[in-house]
Amino acid sequence: MGTFRIEGGHKLAGEITPQGAKNEALQILCAVLLTPEKVTINNIPDIIDVNKLIALLEDLGVKIQKKGKGSYTFKADDVNLEYLQSAQFKQDGRGLRGSIMLVGPLLGRFGTGYIPKPGGDKIGRRRLDTHFEGFIKLGAKFRYNKEEYFYGVEADKLVGTYMLLDEASVTGTANIVMAAVLAEGTTTIYNAACEPYLQQLCKMLVRMGAKISGIGSNLLTIEGVERLGGTEHTMLPDMIEIGSWVGLAAMTRSELTIKNVSWDNLGQIPNAFKKLGIQMHLKGDDIYIPPHTDGYEIQNYIDGSILTIADAPWPGLTPDLLSILLVVGTQARGELIIHQKMFESRLFFVDKLLDMGAKIILCDPHRATVIGHDFKSTLKATTMTSPDIRAGVSLLIAALSAKGTSTIHNIEQIDRGYENIDERLRNIGANIVRV
Repeated sequence: MGTFRIEGGHKLAGEITPQGAKNEALQILCAVLLTPEKVTINNIPDIIDVNKLIALLEDLGVKIQKKGKGSYTFKADDVNLEYLQSAQFKQDGRGLRGSIMLVGPLLGRFGTGYIPKPGGDKIGRRRLDTHFEGFIKLGAKFRYNKEEYFYGVEADKLVGTYMLLDEASVTGTANIVMAAVLAEGTTTIYNAACEPYLQQLCKMLVRMGAKISGIGSNLLTIEGVERLGGTEHTMLPDMIEIGSWVGLAAMTRSELTIKNVSWDNLGQIPNAFKKLGIQMHLKGDDIYIPPHTDGYEIQNYIDGSILTIADAPWPGLTPDLLSILLVVGTQARGELIIHQKMFESRLFFVDKLLDMGAKIILCDPHRATVIGHDFKSTLKATTMTSPDIRAGVSLLIAALSAKGTSTIHNIEQIDRGYENIDERLRNIGANIVRV
C-alpha cells in the first residue's frame, strides 16, 4: 500500500494542465468494440482505472498500439468472446467499475455480454438496474449467477424501442446507447444523461456512422445501423481535476493558472466555487486564480439563509466535486451545507478532517454542515487513509494547506483517477513525496 508524505503550509505557484477526462475515457475505450476498423484515441489519461480497462481490451483480443503519450490505436477485428467466460476475466473485471460499459458494445455487436459485479470506490451502492433494464427492453435475455456475482445478457437480435430510464445514469445511458446504435429500428431514450462526456461519446459514434439525434438533451433518438466504421477522437480535459486544482489554489492561497480547461464544458463548476467566494478569471481557455490573501467568503442566499450546495444530474453539479467543495469550505468565512444526494457513504471521510481541526457536523449520511475557520486557525497535520478517489484528493488538498507533515496511506485510490499527481504538484511547489 503506497503512501504520500506531505509537508503542508507552502504557497504554490505556476501552471498546471488537466489530464484527459477519466470518466469519458472509460466510455470511449469500450466503444472501440463496436467496429472491426481502427479507432484512434488521444489525450487518454495514464491512470490505474484506464490502464486496467486497456489491459482488459487487450485480453479480449483487441489489437492496441501506442502512438505517443496518451495516444493509442485500437482494432477490434478478432475479439475473443471465450475470454468473457474465463476465470481470469471474472477476476480482472471485478477490480474496475468501468468494466460494466463493456457489456453494451459487446451485446450490440456480438449479441452477448458478461461482466462480474464491478468494484471501484467504496462510496455506497451503485445500482446496475438501469443498464440491464435497458438491455432487456432492447430484447436481451438477462441472467445472474448469485454464487459468482456474474451478470450476463444475450440476444439473437436487438430491436429498437421506447424507454424511460428510472434514473439519468451516465454509465447506464452510455451502455444502452452503445447497444442501441447497432439494433434494428429506432430506440428512444427519455431521461437520458446528457453530461459532456456522454455528448462526446455520441458525437464519436456519429462519426463512426451511427444515427443519433438529441445529443446534449435528455431525449435521445437512435436509428440503428448495420455496422460502424473507424474514427479518431480526442478526450476533453477532466472537469473533476480542474475543480480539484481550483480548490487547491484556494486552500493554499496560491496563484495558479489551469491551462486549456474547455470552459464551455464545465457547467456549474465555476459557479459553485464562486459561491464560496473564490475568484477566478478566464484568460483565453485558461483559468487564472489569484492568491486569496484575505481569504474567501461564502455567499448566503438572498434571504440570508445558509448556502446549500448539492449534486444533481447534468447540467446540475457533479457529485464528484462535493468532497473538494467541502474541504474548501473548512477555511472559508461563513457556513455551508453540503448535500450529497447520490451516494450514502461519500461523506464519511470527514472524520479525518475533524482530526485535522475542521469544524464539520455530519448531519446524516448525505449532509454535512461546514463552519469555516477563515484561516484564523490552520488545519493540523495528521495520518490518514484514502477511502476513494475524490475523498483521497480532498484529504491531499487539506494536507497541503495544513501545518506540519501529514501522511496519506492507500494512495492507489488517488492514482486510480489522477495521473502522476505527486510529480505534477511538485512542479508547482508542493512538498510531497511518494513513499
